[in-house]
Amino acid sequence: MKKRYVTIRLILVGMCIALAGCINVAPWERGNLAKPQMELDPHPLQSELQSHNYSSREAAPSHKSSSGGGGCGCY
Repeated sequence: MKKRYVTIRLILVGMCIALAGCINVAPWERGNLAKPQMELDPHPLQSELQSHNYSSREAAPSHKSSSGGGGCGCY
């Protein structure tokens, strides 16, 4: 019986945390959220090129900054 209450409490706490991020944004504030500085990656093309160059220099089969061996490591 105690396990059930603990499970219910954990679910409720998780839902409260998840719902804390939900907010109504006023129309005049949406311009601030649409700025390029608010992106997770403000320069996606530049990041993709750097990732491609890095993986080419390292001679690693995968990319997105994974740690593969080989290459001179001169990045």
